[in-house]
Amino acid sequence: SDPTHTQSYGLVVWRDRGSIPFDSIGALRAHCQCALPVDERVEKAHVPIRTRDLPLPPCSQELTKIAMPVNFNEPLSFLQRICEYLEYSELLFQAEQCDCPTERLELIAAFAVSAVSSNWDRLGKPFNPLMGETYELDRVKDLGGGFRMVCEQVSHHPPISAFHAESSDSAWRFHGSVTPRLSFWGKSVEVCPKGWVTLEFPRRGEVYTWQNVQCKIHNIIIGKLWIEHFGDMTITCHGSGRKAELSWHPASWLSPSHHRVDGYVPKLRPSSFIAANSISSGSAGDESPSRKAASDSEDGQTGPPSRGSAADLRLPGQRLLWQLVQRPQGCERYYSFTRFAMQLNDCSDAELMARLPPTDARRKPDVRALEAGDLALAQAEKSRLEEKQRRRRAQSDSDGVWFRRWRNPHTGKDGDWRFTGEYWARDWARCPDIY
Repeated sequence: SDPTHTQSYGLVVWRDRGSIPFDSIGALRAHCQCALPVDERVEKAHVPIRTRDLPLPPCSQELTKIAMPVNFNEPLSFLQRICEYLEYSELLFQAEQCDCPTERLELIAAFAVSAVSSNWDRLGKPFNPLMGETYELDRVKDLGGGFRMVCEQVSHHPPISAFHAESSDSAWRFHGSVTPRLSFWGKSVEVCPKGWVTLEFPRRGEVYTWQNVQCKIHNIIIGKLWIEHFGDMTITCHGSGRKAELSWHPASWLSPSHHRVDGYVPKLRPSSFIAANSISSGSAGDESPSRKAASDSEDGQTGPPSRGSAADLRLPGQRLLWQLVQRPQGCERYYSFTRFAMQLNDCSDAELMARLPPTDARRKPDVRALEAGDLALAQAEKSRLEEKQRRRRAQSDSDGVWFRRWRNPHTGKDGDWRFTGEYWARDWARCPDIY
């Protein structure tokens, strides 16, 4: 976002099979071919986000049940944030067309890493979806392969958001559910997106599953806010048993391996070493690949990490799988939105709005008011919608409209949700009155 810096979130793969000519795929084009003009009214009112302005909850308390003022929010619903998972959906098309199972798993690992890239510098909290709220994303006309996606808030307590996406050529299906848990830890807030995601390649008869990693927002009380991801992720191909194991390294005064993700595709010959240069290049002089992936240019750093150069681990045979598309200049004035995120709440397409259900998140009045810069109206609408939801839940506490509870046969978990497909009939008489 800063014209003096370049964001360098890239994923590199290295295979232990001798010298291979360097093959750089290069920076992938975003499938948003142009940026929609951003109205100056969208510019965020600069209200500092600090918990010292609020009664502090006890440490480790769950925050999803606490009503927060709108100046903590960004003008998007959490359902729209889920759709940002597919900002780099071209990786799924590349993976489905790849005949090598190892390279296919590498591309899926790159997709899993790319899914969290939009969180960088995004410190605003998305609006909690109302029970029955939906969001439809139609990108079937995208160059290089399109898709369409439907999300629905299927439970209020605990909050559960279900989603289903499918490519326009039936090459892949991507679905799952997310139960976000926010915990306050005094100086930080941890976000744990519980739930499984499932990726299917029907023509290949392959199914992949994994769980997202946690993230933490630092310096909630005082200091410069910054965000990091941490934890382990195992991507499993059911049937073949192939796996990719990724590790996000947490910040530590003692460890130089933070702000990076690396991983392996084990139990395969030749094996693969995967590394992402998420924040800074920081290549060390150590000859060990794992050391190169774990090194950082600022050892012991626990403040906001710096941006560096393009991902290059200087390993023989390395190959660039994915690189972050740079955000629009001046995006810090607009909640640090990516080009993709800026288009998620657009209502200028009259034909699109005419076919959307009345529950679509684009119609949510508190989000629209915040986007217009009217914080007072946004807060009033948010309070009104929450009170209306409480009255509606007292009368009936039904499940989702377009998703049904489902035992995922691949993970063996009962708490999953499956898309019925009835949404595409567009019978909106079934939609609840939530706005």
